[in-house]
Amino acid sequence: MNLRVDLQRRGSRMVTAAAFIWVAGLALALVPPVAAGQELEARAYASNPVGARFLIMGWSHSEGDMLLNDSAPIEDFEIRADAYSAGLGGTFALTDRLASIAFAVPYIDATATGLVNDVPQRVNRAGTGDLRLRLTLNVLSGSARSVADFMRAVPDRTLGVSLVVNVPTGEYIDDKLVNLGTNRWAFRPEVGGSRRFGNWNVDGSLGVWLFGDNDSFLGSHERSQDPLTTLQGHVSYTFAPRLWLGASGTWYTGGTTSVDGVNDRNRQDNSRAGLTLAIPIGQRNSVRLAWSKGVTARFGGDLETYALSWQYLWFGSQ
Repeated sequence: MNLRVDLQRRGSRMVTAAAFIWVAGLALALVPPVAAGQELEARAYASNPVGARFLIMGWSHSEGDMLLNDSAPIEDFEIRADAYSAGLGGTFALTDRLASIAFAVPYIDATATGLVNDVPQRVNRAGTGDLRLRLTLNVLSGSARSVADFMRAVPDRTLGVSLVVNVPTGEYIDDKLVNLGTNRWAFRPEVGGSRRFGNWNVDGSLGVWLFGDNDSFLGSHERSQDPLTTLQGHVSYTFAPRLWLGASGTWYTGGTTSVDGVNDRNRQDNSRAGLTLAIPIGQRNSVRLAWSKGVTARFGGDLETYALSWQYLWFGSQ
């Protein structure tokens, strides 16, 4: 069946598809983060001692507008989403370099509302999203050190590489337009670094999201997406050990989608800004409070997000 005819037959459900494709990635960025390209990951490349283990639980609330191209038959398209996530991670020595691995699984409860051909519509979905895995290797000033050695000489600069993998484990029904899983693999290779100036810390990263195809979009249609380039920058100030406040910004461009080879004309050229406050609680616990908001948005989500996460830290064998 022709895709255009197929979509017309499905009526108003079509307009929620773009929103929930975006929302499906939203919770994955919470540990850290948000849909592809929208992550704000302050101190992601900061050095740590070998043998660190951590458990993270996170929550976020996002709401705002979804910006679609002019051909979409919808007005006043809005999203409200709560995302809950749990993750584990740790640091280890890879030859003589510091490496880390972490993964997170989200649960998402999201609602989309809008006017479809002047008729009010509302759709709610709740369930698990795609698993996210992150591997990081510090290649400069990132030698693997025990806790004692690390405390004697904390590196003031690092340069690293990482790979984030989105695994299509989330809930997906191939004849539904609204899904929490993406039914495709996605990869983000990235290079990033961190530089400390006294109590100040400056860090940044440059990466590219590469997307596999969803070959079960609306049944048997194929949905593909162009690479999405991302650039992040962060400045933070440390008031006491593990107590710091940071300001962040990100810009991402590209990511045009197509269905069965037909271009959707939705290339992104968006930016976000945010704040993060990290607060230690005793020796092993800490919490992070975060806020972010879209600054410019060409297509996709123009959302404001509030997030809270808790981390428990311990040390294994070294």
